Amino acid sequence: MSPRHWVIVASFFLMVILPIGGVVGYLWGVSKDQFGSVTGFTVRQEESAGAQEILGGLAQLTGGNTSGDGEILYQFILSQRMVRLVEESVGLRAHYSQYWKEDPVFSLWPDATIEDLEWFWTRIVRVSLDSSSGLIDVQVRAFDPETANAISSSIVSYSQAMINALNDQAREDAMRYAREDLETSVDRLKIAREALTAFRTRTRIVDPASDLQGRMGVMSNLQQQLAEALIEYDLLKGTTSPNDPRISQTQRRITAIQDRIKLEREAFATESIETGAGQEDYPDLIAEYEGLVVDREFAEGTYRATLSAVDVARAKAQRQSRYLATFVPPTLAESSEYPKRITMAALAALCLLLVWSILTLVYYSIRDRS
Repeated sequence: MSPRHWVIVASFFLMVILPIGGVVGYLWGVSKDQFGSVTGFTVRQEESAGAQEILGGLAQLTGGNTSGDGEILYQFILSQRMVRLVEESVGLRAHYSQYWKEDPVFSLWPDATIEDLEWFWTRIVRVSLDSSSGLIDVQVRAFDPETANAISSSIVSYSQAMINALNDQAREDAMRYAREDLETSVDRLKIAREALTAFRTRTRIVDPASDLQGRMGVMSNLQQQLAEALIEYDLLKGTTSPNDPRISQTQRRITAIQDRIKLEREAFATESIETGAGQEDYPDLIAEYEGLVVDREFAEGTYRATLSAVDVARAKAQRQSRYLATFVPPTLAESSEYPKRITMAALAALCLLLVWSILTLVYYSIRDRS
């Protein structure tokens, strides 16, 4: 073998055999056993259609789709807020820094900040989300099975609390919006009724529709009298002479009735009534009254609708519309599964061998060109 061959063998020993030996020695001789805990859950939503369909979906303010809730929960589990909560309840720094001097690769340094702890959190907690179904799987690793189980249980507990907070906020918003709509409808109904009362006080007319009906009764009576007078006139013309005084008297009666009917008809469009605001036309008063009645009826209908909406919102507020369904409770390990020593050693050997091979090929390529 030439000297370059010995260099290649030496480089293989230094770059592959020696590092692999160090990795194997650290994994089997230094690294501490770690235990895993697995849990799985999803966000479920109650089906509540009846009253919502009646009101056209007005009560859907507290709803939410499962995939969106799953994404929110996924980000919450990986957030610094979750890390702080679990640190307060379990003590992450104390547990993961206890083997720092013996196993620094898989341990946390004792003076780690919350940002360091958030980074280390992604090493000990694995979260997977199925976007189509909203299923969330969480895997936790710790130096003893009890701590791993406690961390998994804390994640489930705080996730449930977060979902409850979302429910409370949604219910509070729904009730607040419903109460605001109800207050608006009540104010509108009060204004409509006060306007109608002010109109009656000003015009001294309780119900213009009844007043108009009375006037129409007068018109009908006059027309009936006119018809009777005409019949009487026709009978007199056929049975008496033209100079009979009863004929002229009947003619004057007919003329008087016709004049009165004409005046009554004109009164519907031109009569002025003395009110608290001065002379006002009767047709304008009728139009104003009808407009006030329409406003009152609309306000009453709106009030009934918003009152029903408040009842629906209150009914939804009395039950939990979203909840955390745990389909895999936090497990308690009986044997250590981590670190994956064989897998990690094989990957390290493969990577080192690839690096050494590439460097060797580069060396021979440069040598051949030169």
